[in-house]
Amino acid sequence: MNSRLNLLQAYPFARLRQAVAGITPPADLSEIPLYIGEPKHPAPPFVLEALSRSLDGLSKYPLTAGLPELRQACADWLARRYDGLAVSPDSEILPVLGSREALFSFVQSLLEPAADEKPVVVSPNPFYQIYEGATLLAGGEIVYANNRAPDFLPDWDSVSEEQWRRCKLVFVCSPDNPSGSVMQHEDWLALFERQARYGFVIAADECYSEIYFDGKKPVGCLQAAAEAGRGFDNLITFTSLSKRSNLPGLRSGFVAGDAKLIAPFLLYRTYHGSAMSLPVQHASIVAWSDEEHVAANRRLYREKFDRVLPVLRRQFEVSLPQASFYIWLRIPGGDDLAFTQNLYRDTGVLVLPGRFFARDTPQGNPGAGYVRIALVDEIERCVEAAERIVAWYGSQKHPA
Repeated sequence: MNSRLNLLQAYPFARLRQAVAGITPPADLSEIPLYIGEPKHPAPPFVLEALSRSLDGLSKYPLTAGLPELRQACADWLARRYDGLAVSPDSEILPVLGSREALFSFVQSLLEPAADEKPVVVSPNPFYQIYEGATLLAGGEIVYANNRAPDFLPDWDSVSEEQWRRCKLVFVCSPDNPSGSVMQHEDWLALFERQARYGFVIAADECYSEIYFDGKKPVGCLQAAAEAGRGFDNLITFTSLSKRSNLPGLRSGFVAGDAKLIAPFLLYRTYHGSAMSLPVQHASIVAWSDEEHVAANRRLYREKFDRVLPVLRRQFEVSLPQASFYIWLRIPGGDDLAFTQNLYRDTGVLVLPGRFFARDTPQGNPGAGYVRIALVDEIERCVEAAERIVAWYGSQKHPA
């Protein structure tokens, strides 16, 4: 087996299962799982209908590049969403099997370890663990730029000059998982300036871009580049229907950006065996072409925040995130792991310790002292979970 597999750390959810193994919550309280970011709102019926109507496509091999109609639907969505952003459906868009698969495989196709030094990939910290795993399995070196309060944006200055010199790829997650922070225009411009000095590729993970509030649409990487008049050179974005359309099981998304990156990535994928089935493509076309269900989805999440945040504020300092469906809850003077274990033991509410999202650095673990709460369950269950958390925390002399 590939010896690099030994470099991989357990996924946060596996670590959580181990952390609460043997803990039995009260028998009279139903468990409320708020640890995983799996959308639970109903899938749009018209998407399911399109999927059902297209099942005869299962008898055909799909092309890795996808249907022209799907690529056009993706390009049309980008133009609507990002103020007329012009992206070629023929050379700058590629359908993928969800952003997770594409993030991983893109790193494999991009990195080429040299005999004398490893290529560097810079990642935010906390981060989506695919960034790290993909880098290690491709023979690269992962370097972390910590995200800390109050803005929870990566500290690019913490990366050394020598590491920037070897840097081949920078991951950006905006809106951020787990904090919900958003890169603004000036943040993108500063990163573009650094890119111009060192020549790395920027991979923008934007799968939470449609869960925003008060009409404050997150700025996209390609949008920021176009508005700066600099083109898409060495830029690629990743998005999917999982969060936007409540379709995590459809495994459908697309990448867009520099045609010079898309073409070799397509070549890699023809060997990788990652073509999207025709029924999924047809369902994706109608999903990307409709915004009403997305707006309704945002309203549901906003209602949850409006109900849950006032409850949590009885005991915690917490505010509405800029985007996403997460609460990145700071535990005052607390131990996030012990908080999680004791909360589950006493209330049946299961959250995720922030330290599991991050790695230790010379500046510490930026996830320690936080827990991530995913507001994905039914609204009354989310409110009940918040009530349990607040009542429990208030009753503890030493809650963690």
